[in-house]
Amino acid sequence: MLAGLLLGGAFLLQAPIVRRPPMPSVDPDADQQQQQTPSNQNQVPTLKVETRLVNIAVNVVDKTGAPVGGLQQGDFEIVEDGKVQKISYFERESTTPLSIVLAIDGSESVQRNESLEKQAAKKFVNTLLRDQDELDLMDFSDTVREIVPFTNQKKRIESGLGEIEHGAATALYDAIYLASERLSQTRKDAGRRRVLVLITDGSDTAKRSRYAQALEEAQRAGAMIYSIIIVPIWADAGRDTGGEHALVQMSNDTGGKYFYVEDKSDLAPAFAQVSDDLRTQYVLGYYAPQRGRDSSFRTVKVRMKDPALREKYDLRHRSGYFADGR
Repeated sequence: MLAGLLLGGAFLLQAPIVRRPPMPSVDPDADQQQQQTPSNQNQVPTLKVETRLVNIAVNVVDKTGAPVGGLQQGDFEIVEDGKVQKISYFERESTTPLSIVLAIDGSESVQRNESLEKQAAKKFVNTLLRDQDELDLMDFSDTVREIVPFTNQKKRIESGLGEIEHGAATALYDAIYLASERLSQTRKDAGRRRVLVLITDGSDTAKRSRYAQALEEAQRAGAMIYSIIIVPIWADAGRDTGGEHALVQMSNDTGGKYFYVEDKSDLAPAFAQVSDDLRTQYVLGYYAPQRGRDSSFRTVKVRMKDPALREKYDLRHRSGYFADGR
């Protein structure tokens, strides 16, 4: 569960160290009821089947990188663990609702030109957020704070952008873990997309949650990670390129995207690209095959059904999902 406490009007989040499996629910009266209920050999047993709709958001671009619109459900094919699945849900040009966490790095290494950062974030919120969408605002440095819980009220979010706090450390993986956990608690209506937008320099200095833990939580939540990576000096020998590369890999694995920003005046164009990317997505859904009690990671591949289109277009989407994910 998400742990935290209220501090100064914001929710201070604390990352769990170990994932514990949920305890099975127990009915204390079950044994007694079983003893009191007479057996009925003519009773027809009830078969309970649980199904899970898996949503896959897909971006299709041509060889120049331009988005491709106008495709139909029949143009796509979904393969899970090597087996073709029946597409049961399809939306194009993404009218489907969004649940977004905007997580902003408040560490000392990214404090330059904070006003530009806030202006760019406000423009992003006002441009992207619709009535059916919701956004959660967090900041992270020494700790992770939820400043504004999920809402579609733009004024509340704008006010929250003025409450970002700073610290010496960067709890990046804690932020990804906890933001993904919050996203996992959002509604599960068909086609809803879960998105994590990070503004950071890519360096985790808190050393609490690990990369693998953060990535797994994002994959369990079905969260697409969009990383806006602020690079102070490209040629700086002290740059944490390992942290940058980790964010790039995480963005690729979750079907998101990454952007490098050297000057905070370039934040607005980066946000605009995130917005455009989300507006030009297709959402495909299929019912996951039943395999009993299963917690494995299932790989997913979306491709064009026509081999000629496979050569013509590039597709981007998440690499898979956990069978027991949320």
